[in-house]
Amino acid sequence: MKNHEYAPRMSSESWSTDDLRYLEPFTTNVGNVAALRNLPPELAGALCSRASRAKGSLLRVFLDEYVYPVVNGGDDVMREQFEDLICFFETSGHETALDNNRARSFFAKWLAQYGDESIMQMMGTYLVFRGVSQVAMKHLEDSRIGVAPIEQSTRYVDFGERKDGRYLYYTDPDIVAAGLGKKYERVMDELFEAYRDMVSRMQSWLHEHFPDEKPGVVQKKAFDLARGFLPMSTLGQVAFYGNGQAFEYIISKATEHSLGELRWVAEASHEELKKIMPSLLTRLGTPKMIHYQHELGLRPFKMRTLASEFDFPIDAETNSGVRLVDADSEDDIIAAMLFSYSNSSLETLRTRVSTISLEDKKVIIETYIGDRQERWQKVGRALENSFVRFEITMNAGAYRDLQRQRMHTQERQLFTVEHGYDVPPEIEEAGFADYVHEAMSKVKELYNVVRDTMDLEHAQYASTLYHRTRFYQFQNIRQAFWEIELRTGSQGHPDYRVIEQEKYRLLEERFPLLCRHMKVDMGDYDFARRGQEERIKEKERRLLSRKQ
Repeated sequence: MKNHEYAPRMSSESWSTDDLRYLEPFTTNVGNVAALRNLPPELAGALCSRASRAKGSLLRVFLDEYVYPVVNGGDDVMREQFEDLICFFETSGHETALDNNRARSFFAKWLAQYGDESIMQMMGTYLVFRGVSQVAMKHLEDSRIGVAPIEQSTRYVDFGERKDGRYLYYTDPDIVAAGLGKKYERVMDELFEAYRDMVSRMQSWLHEHFPDEKPGVVQKKAFDLARGFLPMSTLGQVAFYGNGQAFEYIISKATEHSLGELRWVAEASHEELKKIMPSLLTRLGTPKMIHYQHELGLRPFKMRTLASEFDFPIDAETNSGVRLVDADSEDDIIAAMLFSYSNSSLETLRTRVSTISLEDKKVIIETYIGDRQERWQKVGRALENSFVRFEITMNAGAYRDLQRQRMHTQERQLFTVEHGYDVPPEIEEAGFADYVHEAMSKVKELYNVVRDTMDLEHAQYASTLYHRTRFYQFQNIRQAFWEIELRTGSQGHPDYRVIEQEKYRLLEERFPLLCRHMKVDMGDYDFARRGQEERIKEKERRLLSRKQ
């Protein structure tokens, strides 16, 4: 591959002869990028869902949980059936058992000759990355239609272990070529050391202050609190399910990106997906597609240059928070509620709704929404007739969760240190905030050096999950219902719960009749999911026991 030098430096798994034999029919590769094949949909989906909390490779999970229990522990019939399946794929495979060439010819003809893109949505597959940086991962996940990612969680997985003597972070060869390699790696190593140290410190503090909590719960909370030390260069695992159209776009927008890592991702993805759906990727080598990829690669540079020429002021945020930039009318939604059940035009309904009483509007909304008992009981499509635009600044660690709300328009700025960083209140309370400030000071110095020597794109690797990022969401009220109800639940992370709660407060001022029906949780919880009253009682019990 042309960009192979930009592949992450990660040690490969050690695979036995049996491992490789059992994996070959079900995956295109045992390296850092692999497409899954020949698996039942439920098994493939369950396997990829493990990407969030699996410590090691998903292929190892597949062997340990789905293959070897059959090979070593299943009954005789199951073992024989599995062995027959492996032998079938070794000697022939499904492509020769069925006329797959006919199907490929169909896709190639209708896509290449007639441009019928809808057929690209009729085939999907799984693509697994064992190690990509957070920068690359977020770029890939920016694609919101036709693709569904699940990434390795920094809340549940320990990122502090070395592999072959190295911490798991990405070092861009261009940074090394610019003479910044030693400084960059020194700061990265120090961040991972600080992460490990803070995990240990916070586990001890949490055990002392929450003695009744299980060790596993305390450990995961310590991971969560310390994760902000992890740089955006941190390598993680992510699994995607996508259709042909979505994968074509993901590859195209990364093929000529200024970051070599993303160019490598595009090449590696294309290589593996060709083994699964070659007919759906035939356009990637055409002159028009090459021109399109070139334009996608140049666009960020062109737009950033143009923006700088206008000399727009730089607005650096000093706190995390939400602003409601603009919003449509509640009356538009009420008119839309009536539309399907009348013979009037929208214009007539809007005019009429603007004249009716507040009580009548309440009756219409209550009748339309009905008696919702659970948040998964969807509100109607009429709520899609009014839009709101939020501008949000929050730490990159929590942004990872909100980025997954894909069914609305969302765009972010580059990851930076310019907006400062958040320190978890538990770290402040434990007296360890100075450790964060010291580490972030070194990060800012490195970020500025990479930015000034190279560019803003490469400098992203030198920011952390504690640092704030700025993005906007443009969503209709139905989407807002779904996201706010989901992300204010007691199981949610406090960093994004406070953002969603503030969104609710802002919406309540503009859409008071509708927001009465939103199932939002405005409570405040500690990491054990206890509310304020329970925490006060727990604190009183601890104080009393110490006095005794």
